[in-house]
Amino acid sequence: MLPEPIAVTLKVTTLLEKLNIPYFLGGSFASAVHGVVRTTQDSDILAEMDLNHVAEFVQALESDFYIDDLMIKDATKRKSSFNIIHKDSLFKVDIFISKRRPFEYSELSRAQEQILSNEPQVAAKVCTAEDIILAKLEWFRLGGESSERQWRDILGILKIQKNDLDFEYLYQWAAQLQVSDLLDKALSQD
Repeated sequence: MLPEPIAVTLKVTTLLEKLNIPYFLGGSFASAVHGVVRTTQDSDILAEMDLNHVAEFVQALESDFYIDDLMIKDATKRKSSFNIIHKDSLFKVDIFISKRRPFEYSELSRAQEQILSNEPQVAAKVCTAEDIILAKLEWFRLGGESSERQWRDILGILKIQKNDLDFEYLYQWAAQLQVSDLLDKALSQD
């Protein structure tokens, strides 16, 4: 039996794959894959959905999720986010519509299939360790540099992945995202 958060998230990622929508898991799931596991109340997915996908997406999930097609259409038009909530578990899935920024294209192209559970073995596309570090540094900055949870996630990933990270890639995108100072600070704390 899969843990509920993974089972619920896989219902969504499996559908995204079926609809040929590029996506990846980010947020706490990516942090757990690349760093330190922590509890989460939701899963975060970045997806390249457009209006053509909405009807089939809603139809496929409406029996299992609280889902609002008007909210999804609006989020798709505005390139923002929406959430759906699993009816049985109340687990929330946040879907961020790609704003088609260069960094998001890089994240999508680098996302890798990762095993989320061994029994049964299931996988989904997850952003790389470098990309979750960069995304969390950007969220940390946008949030006023006050989220201890985001900072702990960053430090946890750096601690576990430090020997395998592509530092050239990290520094290139940190400069473009204007978080180089935060990357330096995080690396000095590791």
